[in-house]
Amino acid sequence: MKKSSGSVRRKKNKRDALKPAPTEEPPKAKVLSSRVIYEGAVFGIRRDEVIEPSGVRATREMITHPGSVVVLPVLPDGRILLIQQYRYAARQYLWELVAGRVDPGENPRQAAARELIEETGYRAKRFRIFLEFFPTPGFLEEKMFLLLAEELTPGKAQPEEDEKIIPRAYNHRQLEEMIRKGKLRDAKTIAGILYYLRFLAR
Repeated sequence: MKKSSGSVRRKKNKRDALKPAPTEEPPKAKVLSSRVIYEGAVFGIRRDEVIEPSGVRATREMITHPGSVVVLPVLPDGRILLIQQYRYAARQYLWELVAGRVDPGENPRQAAARELIEETGYRAKRFRIFLEFFPTPGFLEEKMFLLLAEELTPGKAQPEEDEKIIPRAYNHRQLEEMIRKGKLRDAKTIAGILYYLRFLAR
């Protein structure tokens, strides 16, 4: 039998969404000078004089940040765990996914495990990074890692002194309705849930 000379396309499945796409080395800007304006406990501010890859010479004021994790915890029945807390910058209570900074010496999985325990008490046997993005690339250096947390077991939450957190689980239909009606207003939470429901949910 004559073999086809055409290439065979492999059918994509939902596991493919967890595999990072191959990346090329990004072009670099030439830094002419750099000065730290402010250094705080959570973030810093730096002013750089640069020549960007396009040839543009500019002054860029950047907020420095070590990066953060966002955790999407999936309960055994398929519901997704959210938390509610007061966000002073937004002047309101928001429903969000578990999230927090990556502390010095931590990798994203370690930070995700710590934040999940602190904010909900749950422990997960498996963490998988399924999305990475820059939430505000115009002036913020923070990179967010979104992780899927599976095979959860409950425990006692260990929130920080300034955190008052209410956890609650929602099914997929409830979450879609909350997004559609504008009841979810946190960008990282909307991005993480929509990606999960579109590409990963069974």
